[in-house]
Amino acid sequence: MATDTLKSSSGASGASAVRRLLLDNGALTALIVLVVAMSALSGDFLTTDNLLNIGVQAAVTAILAFGVTFVIVSAGIDLSVGSVAALSATVLAWTATSHGVPVGIAVLLAIATGIACGLVNGVLISYGKLPPFIATLAMLSVGRGLSLVISQGSPIPFPDSVSHLGDTLGGWLPVPVLVMIVMGLITALILGRTYIGRSMYAIGGNEEAARLSGLRVKKQKLAIYALSGLFAAAAGIVLASRLSSAQPQAAQGYELDAIAAVVIGGASLAGGTGKASGTLIGALILAVLRNGLNLLSVSAFWQQVVIGVVIALAVLLDTVRRKAGATPTAAGTGGPGGRARQAGTYVLAAVVAAAVVGGMSFLHNGSSGGTDKKVGLSLSTLNNPFFVQIRAGAQQEAKKLGADLTVTDAQNDASQQANQLQNFTSSGLGSIIVNPVDSDAAGPSVRAANKAGIPVVGVDRGVNKADTAALVASDNVAGGKLAARTLAEKLGGKGTIAILQGQAGTSASRERGAGFAAGLKEFPGIKVVAKQPADFDRTKGLDVMTNMLQAHPDVQGVFAENDEMALGAIKALGSKAGKSVAVIGFDGTPDGLKAVEAGTLYASVAQQPKELGRIAVRNALDAAEGKKVDETVKVPVKVVTSKNVAGFGG
Repeated sequence: MATDTLKSSSGASGASAVRRLLLDNGALTALIVLVVAMSALSGDFLTTDNLLNIGVQAAVTAILAFGVTFVIVSAGIDLSVGSVAALSATVLAWTATSHGVPVGIAVLLAIATGIACGLVNGVLISYGKLPPFIATLAMLSVGRGLSLVISQGSPIPFPDSVSHLGDTLGGWLPVPVLVMIVMGLITALILGRTYIGRSMYAIGGNEEAARLSGLRVKKQKLAIYALSGLFAAAAGIVLASRLSSAQPQAAQGYELDAIAAVVIGGASLAGGTGKASGTLIGALILAVLRNGLNLLSVSAFWQQVVIGVVIALAVLLDTVRRKAGATPTAAGTGGPGGRARQAGTYVLAAVVAAAVVGGMSFLHNGSSGGTDKKVGLSLSTLNNPFFVQIRAGAQQEAKKLGADLTVTDAQNDASQQANQLQNFTSSGLGSIIVNPVDSDAAGPSVRAANKAGIPVVGVDRGVNKADTAALVASDNVAGGKLAARTLAEKLGGKGTIAILQGQAGTSASRERGAGFAAGLKEFPGIKVVAKQPADFDRTKGLDVMTNMLQAHPDVQGVFAENDEMALGAIKALGSKAGKSVAVIGFDGTPDGLKAVEAGTLYASVAQQPKELGRIAVRNALDAAEGKKVDETVKVPVKVVTSKNVAGFGG
C-alpha cells in the first residue's frame, strides 16, 4: 500500500508539474503547436526559405512590440507606434533624398523624430495628466498627418545605403532578422539589468507605492515612452528598407499587432509583468499564423477572424494562469536557478519542436512538384468592387484553364503585400500575378521571385525596378484625361468643380489625378474650388462631399477617382445629382453602372476589370510554360454614359 501511495503521489506531482510548465509557458507551447500544425497541413511551410520569410515578416512587428513592452510593463499603452514608424522613415527619406542631408545624419534625425514623439507622449501623460490611450491616440493622428504632409502623400525612394537593411547577409541571412535579434537583446538587457527596467515593473505593479518608495515616476515615464518612440523609429527604418521606399501610409494598424504580440507573449495589460522573450514569441506566433494561412489559401477575411480569436485566447490563458497561481517572474528579478530553468525550458522546446517538425517533413516529400498550373494573385485590396471584379475574372479564367489560383488581399498595406509575395515565392508557384499597393514597394519582393525563376505578371499597375513577364493594365493617366474632357464638355467648358481623391500615396490616385489635371489644362474656364481625399471609400466620399458643399454649395461638377467615392458624393448631393451637378466616377463597377443608368452618375471611366483578371491569368500560365507573352497588354478604358451603358459588358 505504501508503494502504491508513493506512485500515486509521484504521478500527481508529475501531472501538476507538466500543467504548471504549460501554464507558465503558454505562448511557447502555442508556438510549437502552431509550427507542428502548419508543418502537417502544408508541405511548403517547412522550407528554409519560408522559415526565413517568417523571421523577416515578424521583424517589424517584433521591434515595435519590444518598445511597446516597456510601456505595457509599466501599465501604459502606446497606440502611436505605427504612425511614428512611418513618420521616422519619411523624415529619413525626405532629408536624405530631397535635401541632400548625409545619410548618417538623416538616420540620426529619423531616430530623433521617434524619440521626440515618445517624449511628447510622456509629457502629455506625466505632466498633462492625459490617459495614455488618449495621448497616444492623438500622436497616432499627428504622426500620420505629418508623414503625409512631408511626403505630399507620395512614397519617397529610400537611400540605397540604408536599403541594404532589407537585404541578406551571405545571400541567405536576412538583415531584418538580425536587427530584430539585436533589439530583442537590448530589450532583455534593459528590462532585466537596468534601474529603469526595474522601475518599469515597480510602476506597473503599483504606481503609488513606487512613488512613495522614492521613484521619480514622471521622469521614468518620460524615458519609457521615449524608448517606445526609439524602437518605433528603428522599426520604421527596417520596414522602409524592405520596401525600398518610405510609405506615408505604412504600418497602419501595426500598433495593434505590436500590443497583441506583447499580450500573447504573457504580459498583462494591468502592468507589472512581461519579458522580451515572450514578446518575441508573440510576434512569431502572429507571423506563423499569417504565413501558414497564406500557404493554405485561407481567405484574408478569415485570417483576421483567426488572429482575433488567438488574441482573445491569449488573454484568456493569462486569466487562467493567474487563477491557477502561475505568476510569471518579472524579467531580471528571479534567481539564477529560475533563469536556468527558463533557459532549459526554451532549449527543451526547441529540441521537441525540431524533432516533431523533422518527422512531419516526411509527410510532404515532393509536395511542391508540378507547379506550372499553380498561380498566386496578390491584390492591393478586396474592399473595393473594382478589385473584386478582377478576382472574379481571374477565377473564371483559372477554372476554365484548369489552374489552381490562390488569391490574397494586401488590404492596401505594401508591407503585407511584400509578405504575401514572399510566401508565394517560397511556395514555388508556377507564376505570380501582382496588383501592387505601390509600384516601388513591390519591387524587392518581385526581384526575389525573379531570382527564384518565377515569372511575375503585373495587373492594373506596374512594378518598378523589377522584371515582369507582362503588364496587363488600363492607362490611368489616359482615363483621367478622358474624365476631364467628358466633364468639361458636359459643363460647356466653364464652371466650378470639386475633386474627391483616392487614398494618399497610391499609384492609382496619383495617376488618375495627374491625368485629370492634365486634361483640364485644355479648358481654362473650369475652376477646381475644392480637392480632398476620401480614400476610395463610399462613406468617406459622402462625408467629404457633404463638407465641401458647406463651403461651395454652388459647385457644378464632381470628379471622383473611383465609383465608390462618386456614389458617396451622389448621396451627399441628393436631388442635385444628375441635374444641376454632373458627377463622374472611375472603374465601371456594377453599382456605378447602375447609377449611370439611373442618371444620377453622369459617367464612369470604365476599365473592364474582369477582362484585366482574365488576361492576367492567361499570360501568367503562358509565362510559366515558357511561352512568349507581350510585355504590355493594354485593355482600353471607355467612358460609359446613359447612352452606351446598356451595351457595356464590363
